[in-house]
Amino acid sequence: MAEPVIVPRNFRLLEELEEGQKGGAGTISWGLEDETDLFMHKWRGMIIAPQRQPFNMNMYSLSFECSDEYPDVPPTVKFINKINLSCVKANGEVDPRKLPCLARWQRNFCMKTILEDLRRCMDSKEASKAAQPDPSQMY
Repeated sequence: MAEPVIVPRNFRLLEELEEGQKGGAGTISWGLEDETDLFMHKWRGMIIAPQRQPFNMNMYSLSFECSDEYPDVPPTVKFINKINLSCVKANGEVDPRKLPCLARWQRNFCMKTILEDLRRCMDSKEASKAAQPDPSQMY
């Protein structure tokens, strides 16, 4: 039985960078915060929120911090714009215990997985009932 191939961290992140540069899924995007960051630790993400209330297709920016253990360990994720979601702490950090993909992190998950999961949370009934701060407010 063949052993699974483990793709090294930097190759994996280069693949994610390439996919992000191609445009993601139209409602999400991601890329390096600093193109000169050879270790690819700091990333930015963006989510175009669902069209309906209370989000009204607002754009939300996020930061990702990928440690040297990524993708074996998930990145830390923080919203830059203020948002009211059950998986986001008062300081904007995404609580890894409350976002499904972070709570059950697997090596094959990526930043796209996190952005898609956060957008699903925005589209939930629970989120649609929560009052949202003005998205121009920052943490």
